[in-house]
Amino acid sequence: MDPSTVFRSLQRIERGLGCALFARSRSGYVATDLAAELVEYAELAEAALESARSSVQAAPSLVSGTVRIATTDTVLHGLVAPALRGLARLHPLLAYDIHSGNELANLTRRDADIAVRATRRPPQHLVGKRVGSIRVALYAARRLASRALKEVESGKADWIAPDDALPEHPSVVWRKRHYPKAVARYRVNSILSVLELTALGLGVGIVPIFLAEGRSDIVALTEPLEEAETELWLLTHPEARHLRRVSTVYSFLAQTLKLP
Repeated sequence: MDPSTVFRSLQRIERGLGCALFARSRSGYVATDLAAELVEYAELAEAALESARSSVQAAPSLVSGTVRIATTDTVLHGLVAPALRGLARLHPLLAYDIHSGNELANLTRRDADIAVRATRRPPQHLVGKRVGSIRVALYAARRLASRALKEVESGKADWIAPDDALPEHPSVVWRKRHYPKAVARYRVNSILSVLELTALGLGVGIVPIFLAEGRSDIVALTEPLEEAETELWLLTHPEARHLRRVSTVYSFLAQTLKLP
């Protein structure tokens, strides 16, 4: 959590207790004797909860129900779907409603139970895990790589890029900064489409490395573009995460989703 979220949580706890747990100063926060004593009780409570979870997980009952997942087609096909294939073997009674789109699902309204999104600023009212950095590079079709690199250097390359549905996408910002005169010849509404059109040899495109790995028909023209990186987050609502079907899927994805 970021500092402001921690600060608000601490204020809420202190209001509930009716006393301060930290002494504030310009150099930072110093725990009071009461705070140190309460930590011991908190650790005991945490240990008891972990024991309870272990007992539940050891129970023979099967997890069932439908879990709604919101993500993008890029993340779905490159990361989430392969992970769900493994989860299906462990929990055959689980079903999934999967929405892939560029818009951020509203987990507060329960449009989805879990969201897997590329963002640098996940909403503070959600709980989640940072999966890692989504690294990207400039790619071209392998058979046209030499010519494509020369065209990029000379400013004559045909670019494939996200359309107005993703106006602030890091790849768009990077292209405009480094190649301000370049205009995308092909504009598409998903990064997966950027990949496929690039593989067809229609031009060059910035593609996530995790999506390009294992493809023999495209090749990177550059090293990873650090300025165009973003982060992948696994998110859920604080209340939804306690539902067994949701916590089962969330925990599995948290352990399984990996980025190169």
